Amino acid sequence: MGKRDDLIAQYADDLKNKCGMTPDMDLLTKVTIGCGPAIYDADASTVASSQPSELETVKNNFLIKKLGLADGPELDAAIAKVVDTYGKSERNKYRAVVYYMLTKHFGKESVYG
Repeated sequence: MGKRDDLIAQYADDLKNKCGMTPDMDLLTKVTIGCGPAIYDADASTVASSQPSELETVKNNFLIKKLGLADGPELDAAIAKVVDTYGKSERNKYRAVVYYMLTKHFGKESVYG
C-alpha cells in the first residue's frame, strides 16, 4: 500500500470510530484525491476548527467553489455540525474527512462522479 492508501485507511478509521459513520470507500478515495498534495502536509491536512479564518476557507474553497453551493447560513451550520460530529476536542480533524462529511451532508456525491 502507498502513503495515500494508508491515509485513506486512517480517514476511514476516523469516520467509523470518531464520527460513527460507515464510509463509502469509493467516495472517500475520490475526496482524498481531490484534496491533492495537501493530505501529505501536516498543517494543510487538518482543519483548525477553532480558527474562524480556517472555517471561512473551508466554506469558500470547498463548499462554494468545489461543491457549487450558494453562500448562506446553512453552510456555516453544516460546518459546525461536522465539527461537532468529529468532536470539538479532537485535535486532528483531517481535511479529507471533513470534506467527505460535508459532501455527504449536502448530497453532492455527484461532484466526484
